[in-house]
Amino acid sequence: MSFQKMGFSESIEDVLEALKVDPAQGLSEEIASARIKEFGANKLRAEKKKSIFLLFVEQLKNWLIFILLGAVVITLFMGEYVDAVIILLVINVNAVLGVVQEVKAGKAIEALQKLTFPKALVRRAGAVKEIDSENIVPGDILILDAGRYISADLRLLESINLQVDESSLTGESVPSEKDASLVHEDPKTALGDRANSAFMSSIITSGRGIGVVVGTGMKTEIGKIAAIINSEVKSKTPLEIRLDKLGKTLGIIAVLICVIIFIIAILQGRNLSEMFLMSVSLAVAAIPEGLAAIVAVVLAIGVTNLSKKNAIIKKLSAVETLGSLNIICSDKTGTLTQNKMTVTNCFNLEGEVPVIRSGENVVSEDIMFLAKAMLLCSDATYDNEKGTGDPTEIALLLLSDDFGIDREKTQSGSKRIDELPFDSDRKLMSALIEESGKYTVYTKGAIGNLIKICTHVLEKGKTIPITDSHKNKHLAAAEKMSDKALRTLGSAYKTANMNTRSSEMENDLVFIGFVGMIDPPRAEVKESIQKAKGAGVSTLMITGDHRNTAFAIASELGIADAIEQTITGPEIDELTDKEFAEKIQDYLVFARVSPEHKVKIVRALKSQGNIVSMTGDGVNDAPSLNTADIGVAMGISGTDVAKGASDMILTDDNFSTIVAAIEQGRNIYNNIKKSVIFLITCNLGEVITIFVALLIGWKAPLLATQLLWINLITDSLPAIALGMDPGSPDVMKDKPRPAKESFFANGAGMHVLLGGSLIGLLTIAAYFFGYYEHGYSPFDKEATQNTVEYARTMAFMVLVVCQLFYSLALRNESKSIFNIGVFTNKYLVGAIIGGMALQLVVVGIPALQRAFHLQMPDIRAWGIIFALGLTPLALNEFIKVFVRASKRK
Repeated sequence: MSFQKMGFSESIEDVLEALKVDPAQGLSEEIASARIKEFGANKLRAEKKKSIFLLFVEQLKNWLIFILLGAVVITLFMGEYVDAVIILLVINVNAVLGVVQEVKAGKAIEALQKLTFPKALVRRAGAVKEIDSENIVPGDILILDAGRYISADLRLLESINLQVDESSLTGESVPSEKDASLVHEDPKTALGDRANSAFMSSIITSGRGIGVVVGTGMKTEIGKIAAIINSEVKSKTPLEIRLDKLGKTLGIIAVLICVIIFIIAILQGRNLSEMFLMSVSLAVAAIPEGLAAIVAVVLAIGVTNLSKKNAIIKKLSAVETLGSLNIICSDKTGTLTQNKMTVTNCFNLEGEVPVIRSGENVVSEDIMFLAKAMLLCSDATYDNEKGTGDPTEIALLLLSDDFGIDREKTQSGSKRIDELPFDSDRKLMSALIEESGKYTVYTKGAIGNLIKICTHVLEKGKTIPITDSHKNKHLAAAEKMSDKALRTLGSAYKTANMNTRSSEMENDLVFIGFVGMIDPPRAEVKESIQKAKGAGVSTLMITGDHRNTAFAIASELGIADAIEQTITGPEIDELTDKEFAEKIQDYLVFARVSPEHKVKIVRALKSQGNIVSMTGDGVNDAPSLNTADIGVAMGISGTDVAKGASDMILTDDNFSTIVAAIEQGRNIYNNIKKSVIFLITCNLGEVITIFVALLIGWKAPLLATQLLWINLITDSLPAIALGMDPGSPDVMKDKPRPAKESFFANGAGMHVLLGGSLIGLLTIAAYFFGYYEHGYSPFDKEATQNTVEYARTMAFMVLVVCQLFYSLALRNESKSIFNIGVFTNKYLVGAIIGGMALQLVVVGIPALQRAFHLQMPDIRAWGIIFALGLTPLALNEFIKVFVRASKRK
């Protein structure tokens, strides 16, 4: 049996009857024990985690890895154990890197489980006692008081001035007022509007009450969030998709090349063992073994740079996804706004007075008196940037600070003699205050209720009888503020004496004026939204607040300019998933939404081909953070649940950090693309070298060990250095990159083809020269082993020098290296020097010479090596002259 749906839409009597419980007695221990067996413990369940071993195996499910494993088998079979060990080492390093990232991600359910609370006050068998919250069952009667966390979902039975902070669930800035007597007949009533209910994980800020448990564990609203997180399958990032496609393509190419070589070798009558080793060499040449590790290193460097800019990335591949984002879905409360109620306007008969926060305010005595009256009526505290109590009352304390009132002196010089507490019927609160022997009643509350019981009004320090004109003037001003989504609160006073009873406090009052307050937008957000818009990134607001409040903030921030661009949760429910996905482009503000709606919004946006980021800080944001391509949680105000479900955490809770992260993400992708294009170009040069040589009947110009040295050591240094290239200042002038765009788009494929072909042909020329210098041709079968080694040395050196210097050409598609500055990327210069030094080591040290079958070139050979090695860079710089001329036209 399930009670959740009936909780808020049924009367108290019907709920109690269905739960078979007497509120005066509570459940008996026998019934409670039976129900815990039926419904289970009041805690959240997490999906079973994969073991480290399974995660490791999953990293091996990759086309490139399959080909390399095949190469390992062949090398072991042929007795080339060193080659096999090196390839296996590469495979394991890549797999371990992947496992580390998987383990770090996805801590959301553990954080949700921490939100279950150890103790609850419950009435059982007529006695009130404290029990572990895990033992609460449907039908239990819970006693609620200020400061206590709510341990399950409740239908309220009694509520005395009860206010509950539900901001982490609903996104509302101020505590919700509860009224047990209400019945919400609409079954689609939004979570934030269920005034007769209370929910697990929320906290009671004031008042007291009694509730009956209607939902426990996974059947609570928090449980629904946990279930959504569990069920959500995280889609691959655009980078992961591109690398997978690239891996598959390269794998197929490697297999095809091996098959062709196998056929050629048979036709040429070559040695079987030589054929297998050539196949391995080609497989090694076709696959950039260091690619995954280099991309991981480049991303890790990007992550480090982002952390210095207040953005912590949990998953490496998420960095690149930032560059593809075209929609930021932002939670309102605490993300776009400050999550602090702030008084922005005061009003009395003199007119409206704006309040400058933490600035100089020159105001009349009447407005100062309004602030003082609000201060003496407040039960909140605020010291050292920390407040306790209702956010509305904290805002009133800060108003006193803004007006230069000494709060400590004012409060210590007065004494509260008596009070008439706030209740939801009167919507007023009054206090009898004694100051220097004089007694005054101060009242604050809803303007409509307060102005009815006032007989006079304050005008320029004088008390005059209140007229309908006065009332209408105040009510019209209050309505105008409400239209701007400001909460209004009025204040009145009267002279009293020490014998004034509480029942007499709210008679014959003098109306002072009222204040308007709102949770204001963050100062820097508007500029960031405009910067994002200029880069083709739209910002949408998603909130649990009311339509008017949401639109007012969205309008102020430049997100929306018409109320028609706003849709509410209940209106979303009236649309099918297909209808909603088709219409979603019409809306920029989503108000009164539940966690399920947030997920639905993100899925609808993604179904239209968008790359979506969701920002948020509350428990209610966790499912949508998990569903989005990039989930962004707030580091300061964010709950552990939100942080666990996110891909990125902002340590400064600053929306503008997201825009900075997008800029960084775009630059990181550009750098990754440079690294990938560099590696593929180099590998293509290697493949062409070996393929052409074997096709025309020559011995292989390069051995498998030599290729591994080049791919893993020499190529890796420039590839990583390209990944550290300084970002382009113009990157935010471009539109977001299409998610399905290939690495080889916009002419990059032709760049690879021409560059790889040129490097391959120059390497073949060097190989030929090595034979020629010794008086032989590569076609000569009688060439000595010494000659073959020398020719391979020439090919090996020219290939490496070509690749090292060609890396400079890839820094920019059209600008010359002299325009950019050769030394603006010191890492790349260092990589080229380091690469050359490693080449000298491998050809200069006898032990390494023998291991790699190389020789030391003579002076003439070095001249040839550098002449051929600098050719691709020089030719590329020449072509760029025409590219720049074409762009100018």
